Amino acid sequence: MAITSEKSDMDKIIAQLREIKAKAFQGGGEDKIKAQHDKGKLTARERLALLFDEGSFNEIMPLATTRATEFGLDKNKFYGDGVVTGWGKIEGRTVFAFSQDFTELGGTLGETHANKIGKVYELALKVGAPVIGINDSGGARIQEGAIALEGYATVFKMNTLASGVIPQITIMAGPAAGGAVYSPALTDFIIMIKGDAYYMFVTGPEITKVVLGEEVTFQDLGGAVVHATKSGVVHFLAENEQDAISIAKRLLSYLPSNNMEDPPYMDTGDPSDRETKDVESIVPTDSAKPFDMREVIYRIVDNGEFMEVHRHWAQNIVVGFARVAGNVIGIVANNSNTLGAAIDIDAADKAARFIRFCDAFNIPLLSLVDTPGYIPGTEQEYKGIIRHGAKMLYAFSEATVPKISVIIRKSYGGAHIAMSIKNLGADLVYAWPTAEIAVTGPEGAVRILYKRDIQNSQNPDEFLKQKIAEYKKLFANPYWAAEKGLIDDVIEPKDTRRIIVNALSMLKNKREYRYPKKHGNIPL
Repeated sequence: MAITSEKSDMDKIIAQLREIKAKAFQGGGEDKIKAQHDKGKLTARERLALLFDEGSFNEIMPLATTRATEFGLDKNKFYGDGVVTGWGKIEGRTVFAFSQDFTELGGTLGETHANKIGKVYELALKVGAPVIGINDSGGARIQEGAIALEGYATVFKMNTLASGVIPQITIMAGPAAGGAVYSPALTDFIIMIKGDAYYMFVTGPEITKVVLGEEVTFQDLGGAVVHATKSGVVHFLAENEQDAISIAKRLLSYLPSNNMEDPPYMDTGDPSDRETKDVESIVPTDSAKPFDMREVIYRIVDNGEFMEVHRHWAQNIVVGFARVAGNVIGIVANNSNTLGAAIDIDAADKAARFIRFCDAFNIPLLSLVDTPGYIPGTEQEYKGIIRHGAKMLYAFSEATVPKISVIIRKSYGGAHIAMSIKNLGADLVYAWPTAEIAVTGPEGAVRILYKRDIQNSQNPDEFLKQKIAEYKKLFANPYWAAEKGLIDDVIEPKDTRRIIVNALSMLKNKREYRYPKKHGNIPL
């Protein structure tokens, strides 16, 4: 009889637990969930169900609630405090995540909310696993006052401590304004969904109008397309939430779980010794004619699969991940279809950040070079092309991963150095027979070298034409540089893939010494 009574008591206790958890799993309730769905948005838990392998997600702190009592917060218990946190498996790998719940307190961030995210980061750092944040929030919880701001500081600090230790990916699945935008900005990659329900900005349209008299819509100020094309804040554009989650999973497939691991190897079935077919037909021998460097990349990498980062921003330079003989590489390539492949402020920023990420996570770097130099002019100089351009030099110099450069066509001036050459630390530098390597382009060089002679010539145009031809014969080819040992070999385009594969295999166990220091001071 006693046993039956005890069992009955335990059943009641378990029933109470299940009731509480059921309430917690409902978030803000059926009406709020319906409102979320009516906007075309998923709930926090629905997003996590799509992200993780089926049945693998383990939630932590689902019953945590706010300690604040002001403005009626003591009237109801909001289990979870507007964010779902935990870990699970993505394609068999341990990954941590938090997903803000807009149905509960508008997904606003308060003390408990921030502490839950902080806990995710603590565990992720201890075990060396990536963190994916799904942001959908009304911002700082006003009812908690400055405590909410301290909460943001907690998250920002964890973002910073995790930087370069574990990969951090943000999915922007809702609005973000004010302080809420800075945690995504501190992570490695931002995936943002297109649509009216998704935007991010420091200051919204209303205040912009009051302060500046400038009228602008939410999307024109902080929509996904704006941030992917103009500000460079967003790395990947997604069509919808399912697409955003697919992008995050694909991105993870190229990344190690932490900075002590190598990137994941995958047998792609693409022969390592195959010729780079038809690649020479893509590149015009006339260096003034543009072409799409992506077409070269597709032919070099395994199965033509290239995950481009920042595809829609600073398109004069192309960066992204691929595999060669199953091994992950990071590619930095000039693209003459935009601005003639000259490097401007945005391109330098884009490349430098990508290079530093690859170096932090043991991803070898391949440079494909075709650039006439940095972009000249007052606009770029006034905005700091010197400072920004130096970021690429710093990033490549700092990097200790294997670095291989292939000069396809033009490689002039400071941009020649910025794309990674021997004395900057490149391990191997190759050139196609179409390569042109010099301090500046032929016409500019001749006008400087023969300025007085041109002025005094009876036929300046003919004299200029003759000297340009002489200069091209001397410098607008790879052989002078090869003779001086500035490049390691001049190769046939069809051999590019095979040579890169062999070079990466040789460099696999590369080690490089750096002077002890707290950290460097990159020209930000």
